[in-house]
Amino acid sequence: MRIDTKKLQHFIPGLLLALVFMTAAQSTPAAEKTVRKPVILTDRARQLHQQCLVIDGHNDLPWTMREKAASTFKQADIAKPQPQFHTDIPRLKQGNVGAQFWSAYVPSDTQKERRSAHYTLEQIDLIHRMIKRYPETFEMAATADDIDRIHQSGKIASMIGVEGGHSIENSLSLLRVFYGLGVRYMTLTHSDSLDWADSATDTAISDGLSPFGEEVVLSMNRLGMLVDISHVSPATMEDVLRVSKAPIIASHSSARAIADHPRNVPDEILLKVKQNGGVVMVNYFSGFVVPESAKQMIEMFQVRRELKQKYPNETDYNREYNRWQNDHKMKPGTIHDVVDHIDHIVKVAGVEHVGIGSDFDGVSTLPAQLEDVATYPLITQALLDRGYTDQQIKLIMGQNLMRVLRQAEQVANELQQTAE
Repeated sequence: MRIDTKKLQHFIPGLLLALVFMTAAQSTPAAEKTVRKPVILTDRARQLHQQCLVIDGHNDLPWTMREKAASTFKQADIAKPQPQFHTDIPRLKQGNVGAQFWSAYVPSDTQKERRSAHYTLEQIDLIHRMIKRYPETFEMAATADDIDRIHQSGKIASMIGVEGGHSIENSLSLLRVFYGLGVRYMTLTHSDSLDWADSATDTAISDGLSPFGEEVVLSMNRLGMLVDISHVSPATMEDVLRVSKAPIIASHSSARAIADHPRNVPDEILLKVKQNGGVVMVNYFSGFVVPESAKQMIEMFQVRRELKQKYPNETDYNREYNRWQNDHKMKPGTIHDVVDHIDHIVKVAGVEHVGIGSDFDGVSTLPAQLEDVATYPLITQALLDRGYTDQQIKLIMGQNLMRVLRQAEQVANELQQTAE
């Protein structure tokens, strides 16, 4: 075979260039290949976001106020910028927040001294005081219709979520009292298993729900209080979805298939949430949404439990826990990591079954571009960038949660009529 050297001369530069690119690609670290550009907010996204009813399923400002401001708005006036928090009124307005579930959280170890309900009532009181102090910004909402009305008035509709069934101290009477005070969801557990419901981050006791746990769920259905499966084990999720007569929520959880942490929702549960009509509201915490960080964080709840046993003095505990956190720095990730979870839930359960549950002021590390409550418009932009329609984005931002609220109210009315 004869080689035409003249023709070969034309091909050599191209071959050399191709070899250079192949070599460069092989030598580029995987992390550099997967770097995604920051989200750039456009006028199109800004206008669309203003049209959305933005509902966040979980904000821990009340606990942050207790821990950092002695539960007084004189010490931390949220009408003014509070850069030490994730939340203040100027940034809530920037984020166009239309409705917020404020978390009435108290640590689960308060049940040891039988003070969980006492402290929870104090947190509920703090939320009511906040709404009363800033009436031009907040108004308490009891129903989905209230949310619509308050949002149209330009205020932020406020509801309360109790984070952890330990707060009712095994009393259905307390559950009813909480509902009367504005509580519209309860997370069945926090980090510790109860004697009627198992946590995702503790040893199982009931293999899901006990008979009393099932009665708690049905009582919440009768009240119209949403059942929240964040923090609970997959077995508890299964039992809740079997027992509940109304759609359920995960107020601040993400997709386990993306970040393998026990706090996240497995695909088999996502499919059942779709059948139930519920909504999984995606958490922003880096330790639950960034795959590498989730691996690091799996031991967090156990470490906290062990340190509290070893250091009963709160100052000693905080010192040691901060030391542990400093030794276990996690990758914060970016907004894209959070939107990956939204994407996955949409693919598995459908766009009608996902929402936003940031966990602002309840977490230590947040992804880039999601540092505070002013950043919700960037989620709208990121969803537009991925091809979501305007209506799909409105569903994710709040309409899905509104549907669940209305259905829960309808179920409650039907169950109350049957009881009569």
